[in-house]
Amino acid sequence: MSRSIRIAACHASPVFLSARETTHKAIGLIKQAAKHKANLVVFPETYISAFPTWSAVRSPLENHDLFKRMALESVYADGEEVQAIRSAAKKMDVLVSIGISEKVRTSSATLYNSNLIIGNKGEVLVHHRKLMPTFFEKLTWAPGDGHGLRVAETQFGKIGNLICGENTNPLARYSLMAQGEQVHISTWPAIWPTRGPEPISDNVDENHNPPDGNSSVAKNANYDNVAANRTRAAAHCFEAKCFGVLCSGVLGIDAIKTIVSGSYKPQLVSDVLEQSQRGATMFLDPTGALLQGFTIDERSLEHKPTDYLQMNEDILYADMNLDDCIEGKQYHDVVGGYQRLDVFEVKVDRSRRYPVNFVEDVEKAPKNEDQD
Repeated sequence: MSRSIRIAACHASPVFLSARETTHKAIGLIKQAAKHKANLVVFPETYISAFPTWSAVRSPLENHDLFKRMALESVYADGEEVQAIRSAAKKMDVLVSIGISEKVRTSSATLYNSNLIIGNKGEVLVHHRKLMPTFFEKLTWAPGDGHGLRVAETQFGKIGNLICGENTNPLARYSLMAQGEQVHISTWPAIWPTRGPEPISDNVDENHNPPDGNSSVAKNANYDNVAANRTRAAAHCFEAKCFGVLCSGVLGIDAIKTIVSGSYKPQLVSDVLEQSQRGATMFLDPTGALLQGFTIDERSLEHKPTDYLQMNEDILYADMNLDDCIEGKQYHDVVGGYQRLDVFEVKVDRSRRYPVNFVEDVEKAPKNEDQD
């Protein structure tokens, strides 16, 4: 087993609501990363083919057409788009972690927020469905199950993934820690709007502060998703003594135009999308500290040290030695020497859930003449 791994985190936008074109773009990024000797290529949450940001900024009454497009442009876990990604992984001899909006054959509109970890032979190592859609995501995705709470056993080490808000769930995180996870992938959307610009009351001072001094009421600040994402991922890295890969999407111009178009309040929607804090892609070490990555100039092949990517699309690389996961276990091995297995017991149901279990009738055998 190789103890060193080069990871490529693709800070990229999908071709909005186009599964075919987004798959084509993903394969191009896989080839680019493989050319630069990446062993694992990571994509953001539901990269194929969109993240439903419209549900945060538009009324459900005006989102029927977008939901229909989302359902049509979601992909089967064994469909042609995923098969193409698997073929690229095998051809390029790399591991791939990719988020998909997954549709299923039991329904025309039941969708899951899923992530696949694909091996370098093209095999699916982990198929995870997000346990619980967060906030406005419930308007698009159904709750998943525990089947995907697994780490991928690879030639480079044990790799796990949780999607966005799942990284707030201590038991989901512990489930991966308890399997010896060494690289933790957390995937995130391009933006996470929680508030929009609202008219400020006349009862404010010249700095737009209300009389009680609670400036957040007037300024209507958005949730700081970059700080929150890093806090959650860093906590996991520190507790698990593993490396962290935070991979966020990018909000493309095509996404903004599509979401604004047809809205009852286009200017409001445009303002929220344009002003919302962009997600960041970065790496963390097993203490939870920032691990500096690098980008690669495609012409000069120069490696440019880079802490994180946020505004512009690119691939962020980092080299990791998984032996660095060992030292911290001396202090806090929360699934071993720093755990009280006689006090705490955790049970995780990893069965795949289906809407129905059919029991077929079996025709009774004719009665034997010798029977009474």
